[in-house]
Amino acid sequence: MFSAANSCDAATPVVSAFYDRFPYPGDPLQDGPPPGYNWRWCVETAYAASTGAVVPRRAGGEPLKILDAGCGTGVSTDYLAHLNPGAEILAVDISPAALEVARDRLQRSGGNDQAHIRFENRSLLELEGEGKFDYINSVGVLHHLRQPEAGLKALASLLKPGALLHLFLYADGGRWEIHRTQRVLAAIGVETDELGLRLARQLFETLPEGNRLRSNYEQRWAVDCSSDVNFADMYLHPQETSYNLERLFVFVASADLQFAGFSNPKIWDPARLLQGELLEMALALPQPQQWQLVEELDPDISHFEFFLCKGEHFRQEWIDDNELLAATGRLSSCLRGWPGKFLLDSEMAALELSLDQIELLKAIESAPETPLGGLPLGWDLTRITSLARDLQRQRILLLSPGISPTT
Repeated sequence: MFSAANSCDAATPVVSAFYDRFPYPGDPLQDGPPPGYNWRWCVETAYAASTGAVVPRRAGGEPLKILDAGCGTGVSTDYLAHLNPGAEILAVDISPAALEVARDRLQRSGGNDQAHIRFENRSLLELEGEGKFDYINSVGVLHHLRQPEAGLKALASLLKPGALLHLFLYADGGRWEIHRTQRVLAAIGVETDELGLRLARQLFETLPEGNRLRSNYEQRWAVDCSSDVNFADMYLHPQETSYNLERLFVFVASADLQFAGFSNPKIWDPARLLQGELLEMALALPQPQQWQLVEELDPDISHFEFFLCKGEHFRQEWIDDNELLAATGRLSSCLRGWPGKFLLDSEMAALELSLDQIELLKAIESAPETPLGGLPLGWDLTRITSLARDLQRQRILLLSPGISPTT
């Protein structure tokens, strides 16, 4: 059993006590699977987004091994269970109260029937002996350690070669008003308890209309913070760190990990903010400078969500026709509406398939171990490669490399 008093991180006892008072996140429990889906918690889809490909499924049915490091009340664990059926999931958290909610959540949702889940009241800093994991999810956790670098190194040591780590960390820019509010509350002696919660809510009612802190709360965060638990996590948390891009990449390098892509890549596309000549000039910059440009142009970015890997990060771009035709494919499990012409894609956006795309996907479903070039469609190979590339870019079709034929 984990003991906060013996934890490796100085902030753990106070953070554990805080989450016992305010078990986070405050998402309601439900009977049945969680609403929608989040592709970042579907391991094969996350690998496809980060590397362009997924590894072939294991012979003999060896299960995926997943760590949910800082699972809180089990929202992420619930998705991990339903999106990775048959996986072995270790979900750890320092708050017994949060874990009690998490166990109830997975029981009610049916997640326990989808995956083999073990909940443990432990720190992510104390997981030696658990072996290596295929995928580690740690959302909104490391920035609550007194020494986030130690947490990152601990997680890095638990990754299998080529495995992915998914992180969510606070960003400076979009939390300017939150940080200022936190400092005000701390300066006047507001505690991180129920009385402090009442006083913090009172602050936003007291500030004049049009005040920047009040406006930021009312226009941007009030809905998310309607739950007292979520409000407390945002404005009363006793320990947090936030980053800008420069410090983020220094942080990543401290654990000898490689950046493997943002898990919200559209946010980091300059085309979201610029057009015309300015966009052309921005796109001519190296990728890291494009991201820094977006960071400067959009002060509302309040967090970073991204993948890391151990060792060199390689991305399969599927440029070579022979490699593409030798690949095997399968449909993403993060789709809604299949089989059919109208889908919701991995981002829950509406999508209309062409008749050719539907025919190709049905052929792949019927022969999942057959390379794309060997599907019994009677089509010109150029037609197959063109359709497959489009479907792969939209993350509808997931590809596993095969052995390319000699030309």
